[in-house]
Formats: sequence, structure tokens, C-alpha cells
Amino acid sequence: MSVFAKATASRSARAAWTGVALAGVSALLLTACSSGAPAPAESEEPTEAAGDALPVEAGERDLTLKIGTILPQSGTLAFLGPPEEAGVELAAQQINEADLGINVEVIYRDSGDTTTDIATVSVTDLLSQDVSAIVGAASSGVSFTVIDQITSAGVVQFSPANTSPDFTDYEDSGLYFRTAPSDLLQGEVLGNLIAEDGASTLGLLVLNDPYGTGLAAATTEAFEAAGGEVVAEELFNTGDSNFDAQLSAINAANPDAVAVITFDEAKVVVPALVGSGYPGDQLYFVDGNLADYSPDFAPGLIAGSKGTLPGPKLEDDFREQLLGVDPALADFSYGPESYDATMLIALAAYAANSTEGADIAEYLRQVSGGTGDGEKVSSFADAAALLADGEQIDWDGPSGPIGLDENGDPTEATIGIYEYAEDNTYSRIN
Repeated sequence: MSVFAKATASRSARAAWTGVALAGVSALLLTACSSGAPAPAESEEPTEAAGDALPVEAGERDLTLKIGTILPQSGTLAFLGPPEEAGVELAAQQINEADLGINVEVIYRDSGDTTTDIATVSVTDLLSQDVSAIVGAASSGVSFTVIDQITSAGVVQFSPANTSPDFTDYEDSGLYFRTAPSDLLQGEVLGNLIAEDGASTLGLLVLNDPYGTGLAAATTEAFEAAGGEVVAEELFNTGDSNFDAQLSAINAANPDAVAVITFDEAKVVVPALVGSGYPGDQLYFVDGNLADYSPDFAPGLIAGSKGTLPGPKLEDDFREQLLGVDPALADFSYGPESYDATMLIALAAYAANSTEGADIAEYLRQVSGGTGDGEKVSSFADAAALLADGEQIDWDGPSGPIGLDENGDPTEATIGIYEYAEDNTYSRIN
């Protein structure tokens, strides 16, 4: 039986998307879908009034929008870089091909990981080139090292993959946004999935950074609420190369399942754990390491193991469009979210008729549908035509409905469940 969670909620205060509020909505829907019962009505929270939307000036545009990226070309999340950059590039191509009064220039830079200072160097370079917005980073830990530098410069930071709950109420001057949901949701889905699969005890191997510890806490809360017990939680730091102590402690606890909350370190820890005798089909992966391991692992090593990844099922047409940008793509994680982040930045600039970061930030929420009004659109040409007529829009892209709230968080999200096959590739099962 699969687990599916979709959280939808309106938010009227900056810190309103708390763990309790998000978990309450997603837990109701998760319980209903897991049991096969009809989903209950969503919480009756007041929606934003249409009058909250800023007016859109009708008329033609003549804008040049410069966007920078700090996505992982190197480091422990480097496998996410190609699909994310392809998503940005695809959006820029479509916007420019529409030829409707806005031209997008993208400057690609590396984010590295938290063991380097690459992100700071990249941001400094991008700010010197007067970008209006920066897409990235993928890693929550990396974003925390540069968010103040970006937002204090009056530039929008828009991450396609940051999932740490700590961004929700971060003091960002209203300039930080993301298309990925908080790990309060992914952790809830993961914890319930493991319990639903029959495990009563759980071991956790956790990257000691805001992403890892936040996701581990949410997973633990959900698993324990379902009646399970976490019998081991072992932390490690980015850059560690020896995991013997952590794996020995997990093996000694003999849990029914192990959640591997890591980035690229999974390539080392998973073969070591399975090689020590732990069953490969009792492992659970997360968005930071859900990857194609066919070149790395022996056949069958993790067959039957599962993992979670934010985002709806990737449509074949969009997959082909990404491959048109980068034919070598083997992974598509967060490509849709990167595409939507870029589209929303451009649409907000179009709605504001401005490329100033603060002006873009003012319109980002409403072009995403977060103010509760606007015609639904899924192509830039259609969206720009409405905006040029002074109309409101609600962008729904390949990552699904977004509806940014006042914290810059998406109010609608889906967490997919995936399973590994004999060849160590993964596919969606819900």
C-alpha cells in the first residue's frame, strides 16, 4: 500500500506555517489515503482575499532580467545540479522564445557544499553582475551560508530544493522563496511509510546539518506517533569519510528499518551497511540521496528499498523537454521545481514591470496563486498575455500548484514514494 500526502493550507501570518499546522493538514489526508477511506475536508482556514493582490499595469513590457544560479556543480549534491540547471535553462529558453517584452539572461555558478566557500564566492560574483534574483542553493546548509548576503543586497533568493523548516520564519526581508516544501511534510510521509511497511523499530543515519537533523526530527515524530520506536540515531558531518562507528551502533540496535538521511555519502554508507549483513530492502532513502545507483552498486544491493522525493509524477512531455536541454540527464530530481522558480521570477518581474529585486518579491506570491485569485496558467505566453492586459494569474507548472504563502513557502505539495529495482534504479510507486 502506498502513502500519498498533499498539504494545502492558506496562511495569513508570516509564521503561520508551523509544524503543527502543516502536520495537522497532511496527517489527515495521509491517514485517509493510507487507509483507503475518503479524505476529510481540508481545514477551514480563511483564504486570502482577492483584494490582497497588487494591481498589474496593463501594456507592453521592455525588460531585461538577469538571473544567477548557485546550484551544485560539485560537492555532495552534484547529482542534482544537471536537472536543476536544465530546468532553469528550459524556462529561460521558453520565456525568450515567447518574445513578449522580457528577455532573461542566466549566469550559472557553482554552489559547492558546506565543506567549501564556493557559494559565497559565486554569490559575490553574481551580485557584482547586478542580478535581480538567484536560483539556489539546493542544500539548505549552503543556503544558510549565503541567504543574508543575498537578501541584504535587495536580491531575491529562490531555492528549488531547500527543505529545512528553519527557512519558514527566517528574517529574510521578504526576499527568500522556495518551490520545495518543508521537511515537516517529507518527514511525516517517510515516518508513516516506514510504519505502514511493518517496521516497529527504526535506525537513523543522519547528516548533521539543518537539512539532515530537521528531516530526522520530523521522521522520528511521525514514526513514533504511529507506534514505532527509534532505537538508534547516528550523526555524521559533511566531509567525513569513515562511518564505522555509526554503522556499528545501528547494527547493534538491530532496527527493523534504517532511514539513510544523507547526500552523496549514501554511495559509501549503503554498501558498507549492507555488506555488514543488514538487509538492503529494509533501507529508506530521501530526496538528498534518491538517485540512480546502477553505476555504483552491485545488482540487487538495494532492490526493494524505498525513498521519498517532493514533487508530483514527472510528465513524459516535460521529461523530454529537459532532455532537449541536456540529453545526458540521468536524474530529474528538482528539475520541475527549478523551472517553476525561474518562471515565477520572470512572471513577477513582468507583473511588476520591473527587474528590481524588491519589486519582484512583492509580486511573487500573487503570480503563484498565493493570494487566492487569478486565472490558472501553465505556459509563459498565456501568462504574459494576461498580465499585459492587467489581469491576475495563478501559475501551475510541472512541480504542481504552488501558491506561495507570506513566508515564501509553497502551500501545496506532493511527496512521491519510490522503490528500487534489481538494477538499483528507482521508479515511482504511488
